[in-house]
Amino acid sequence: MTIFADASALIAIITGESDADILANTLEANDARLCSAVSVWETMAGLRRSYSFSVAEARSQVELFLDAGGFRFVNIGEREWEIAAEAFATYGKGRHPAALNMGDCFAYACARSYQAKLLYKGDDFGQTDLV
Repeated sequence: MTIFADASALIAIITGESDADILANTLEANDARLCSAVSVWETMAGLRRSYSFSVAEARSQVELFLDAGGFRFVNIGEREWEIAAEAFATYGKGRHPAALNMGDCFAYACARSYQAKLLYKGDDFGQTDLV
């Protein structure tokens, strides 16, 4: 199976949050692990903002994790933009209880476009049609 990792899951694993083992095991159970430039940037920014990593430290931790996990970057193009726009219209902040933000909409789009399961933390994606 193929899985796309949202920034929320990547941050939880990298920082050893309480559900890190469960999320890491889910990643390991999949043959193909995907990420995008948006999800990786959001992970780096989240580590900087919420965990006080320096930008260099956050970037290094993310790169090491992705390399060790054998992640493949997927492209975000016109198809993904269209899916993300539709996700925002349907599930976006202020429109739906899922309250997807920009990064969430692109994670949703990548999972949908690349026919991958979505690894995430929280309740937002559970309120969409991806589950």
